[in-house]
Amino acid sequence: MNPDLAKLHAYPFERLAQLKLGVTPPADREHIALSIGEPRHAPPALVTDALRAAADDLGSYPTALGLDPLREAISAWLSRRFGAPADAVDPARQILPVNGTREGIFSLVQAVVDRSQDAVVAMPDPFYQIYEGAALLAGAEPYYMPTTAATGFLPDLDAVPAAVWKRCQLLFLCSPGNPTGAVMDLAYLRRALALAEQYDFVIASDECYADIYLDEAAPPPSLLQAALADGRDGLERCVLLHSLSKRSSVPGLRSGFVAGAAELMARYRLYRTYHGCAVPNAVQRASIPAWEDEAHVAANRALYQRKFRDAAEILHGLPNFALPEAAFYLWSAVGGDDEAFVRDLYEAENLTILPGRYLSRPTPSGDPGVGYVRISLVPEPEVCAEAMRRLRRFVESR
Repeated sequence: MNPDLAKLHAYPFERLAQLKLGVTPPADREHIALSIGEPRHAPPALVTDALRAAADDLGSYPTALGLDPLREAISAWLSRRFGAPADAVDPARQILPVNGTREGIFSLVQAVVDRSQDAVVAMPDPFYQIYEGAALLAGAEPYYMPTTAATGFLPDLDAVPAAVWKRCQLLFLCSPGNPTGAVMDLAYLRRALALAEQYDFVIASDECYADIYLDEAAPPPSLLQAALADGRDGLERCVLLHSLSKRSSVPGLRSGFVAGAAELMARYRLYRTYHGCAVPNAVQRASIPAWEDEAHVAANRALYQRKFRDAAEILHGLPNFALPEAAFYLWSAVGGDDEAFVRDLYEAENLTILPGRYLSRPTPSGDPGVGYVRISLVPEPEVCAEAMRRLRRFVESR
């Protein structure tokens, strides 16, 4: 067996299940799960209708390159969403469909990392655990960059030692951040690009929450914009990852894309040809109208904005509960043991959230997830409002 499998950590939700073992919640309250970042809004009809219409495509093998109309729709969306020139991202050479960002992240790391070298993959901490797992299984060493209140919940790029940057082959950025909701501005992204140029590594920018934000006047920027602002018209050393799961509330569709420098994408396409993970043609055809339409995205975002307004009203005055800039999580300090808080909340209110330490790793400066919880505002607004009332009652009871 692959010896690197022994390095993998248990997934957060396995640990959560163990934490809740033997705890009996009140039977008079229906369980509310705010632990998993799985969108639960109704999927848009334009996607489900297109999926049904594409059923005949199940009789054909998909290719790693994907369908021309889908890549063209993605290229056009990137231009519209981020104010880029129409030809900024070549659909023929710089875009590949993937089965959601999780699969895209994993396969990308396997293609990028040179395991014959003493490779580092740098990532924010806390983080989406696939960053770490993909790095370990590619034979690389994860390097954890703490995101704390002191750093605005963004990695402090200038605190990373030069010796680490010299070994770095891939840097993961996540903006808007999971779990913090923090957004990287263009100056931050350009600083990351300067480091990539200086030390010769690739940046993978996970932007799957880019269309969920609170301020309509301030949509989160992209690494694409930073690259173009720096004159990197070929997106040198850049990879963007996007998904329909959050944007269109279709996590079960497993549809996203990776875009980046043409030479890098050509090698990545070769890897995917052997990896055998081409996106089914029917899924690709159902994805086209999702990338072409913004009305359903605005409606989806409005539901999240409503839930955050409700949370702010219900939790007003409680310590440590603050709204994020974007994404659909509350990342909140609990003033003590995050595991005990989550377990006791479940026992008292039949409400499940996630301990912050399950999303983080210890560093020399401490574990940035300890003492925090992640609350996923993914159910319908009425359910989230009830969850916030239970949360307030629990906090006040302590």
